[in-house]
Amino acid sequence: MSSTSQGIPGLPDLTHPNELLQFGTQAVQASLLFVFLVIALGVAIALVSFSLRRHPTEQAVFFGEWAIRYSQLLHGLQHLALILILLVVGFFLCSTLSNRYHHWEQAQVAQVVESVAGDRLEQTAPQVRYVAQQPYTYTTQVNGKIVKINDTQEVSRYLSLTGSQIQVKLDQSVDVKGRSSVYDIDYTAEYKVVNPLTDITNFFFEVPPPNGASLISGYKVERENMRLQQTNPGDYGFPFRLEPGAETTFRVSYQAKGGPRWVYNATGKLLSKFRLTAIANFSPVDFASGISPSETKVEGRSTKFTWAFDDNVSVRNPFGVFTNTQPIRNTGILPRLLLLAPALFLWWILLLYLSLPMSLKNIAIAGGIFFACLLTLTYLGRLINAQLVWTMISLVLLTLTWGLGLNRRDSLAAIVCTITGAVLPVFGLLVPLSGLTLSLAGLLSAVWLAIRHWYSSYSWQQER
Repeated sequence: MSSTSQGIPGLPDLTHPNELLQFGTQAVQASLLFVFLVIALGVAIALVSFSLRRHPTEQAVFFGEWAIRYSQLLHGLQHLALILILLVVGFFLCSTLSNRYHHWEQAQVAQVVESVAGDRLEQTAPQVRYVAQQPYTYTTQVNGKIVKINDTQEVSRYLSLTGSQIQVKLDQSVDVKGRSSVYDIDYTAEYKVVNPLTDITNFFFEVPPPNGASLISGYKVERENMRLQQTNPGDYGFPFRLEPGAETTFRVSYQAKGGPRWVYNATGKLLSKFRLTAIANFSPVDFASGISPSETKVEGRSTKFTWAFDDNVSVRNPFGVFTNTQPIRNTGILPRLLLLAPALFLWWILLLYLSLPMSLKNIAIAGGIFFACLLTLTYLGRLINAQLVWTMISLVLLTLTWGLGLNRRDSLAAIVCTITGAVLPVFGLLVPLSGLTLSLAGLLSAVWLAIRHWYSSYSWQQER
């Protein structure tokens, strides 16, 4: 299994049985150590009290003072233990969700890549070839002497097309097993050729079928409405005769299957009076490569792309049509948020502790609500915008947080703590300006605590 399918490397995932067993073992060991320390402290207090049994007054003072402190310590340790449990369980829950979401995002990216990658139908521009005699000189040895010989050799040269009128109709089949999509091509083209030479009359019109086609049917080459026949099977060079200064027209047509892209490759040759019209009868669709069309016209689900070059233009990159896909943006945001969620929960609980009295029951309920909101955000965020989802969840969170207060003042304090300690930080990690939003949340938290304890503590205590 690849690292992509496993999720984020090195991050614990409770869906893996070996990691779940390892986490359970470590949790039991930590719990036993914690219980042992608490019991050891109680035994130490008892031993000191027993050693002072001959001094009843000192024993009563020591035992009474330390009994109160021990009771307060046990009460504080209960809160600490509950928060640690919520943090640890929340961390493993969030790390598991982060792994799952990362895996889902990578699968989405791989699906998009598969839809635009792979084979393509590529039609190469035809060429007009002729054979010319070219003089050349070589040396050889005759009777022990070096002799220079002048001779001629046949070389292939090419004429430029004087006009190209191409129309290709594209239909898309998406229900094809093992393929993202398949194009059905109906290709028709007319090419004009002029003989500018004075001593050459024999030529070859070479027009190969498209590369990457899984099926080609109805392949036909015509000259002046007369069909040309192949001289050799598999040879797509058609001989013809053209007098000096004369002009002729070739028509090429075929149907093909392949894809999921169609491009025309001019192979860097000069294009003169060139016009290519590609009609895509599906949507969404866009032009391929960086050669933008001269005209784009949309009619319903059909899109018409036109490339027109009147003067001599050299186009080096293939250009054409491909099935457009919506880009996947903002990847990695929710996995990052989930990894930081335990720290946000700790900050929120700290604000609540510093703002209003908290019981063990309230802490447990608040922790459950917080991580349940993140769980909802993780899965609803796959369907609709994550910022919108968190806005709706925040309204529910604020409504439930109102019940943490014993009176109206405490409820308002709980609302302020939730906004500055939970709602804004989570929202800040979902938007592009994360640093600014988190800084604003931290500033508001500090201002709230200052107002709460420096300027309003006396009036609040009077009300209580």
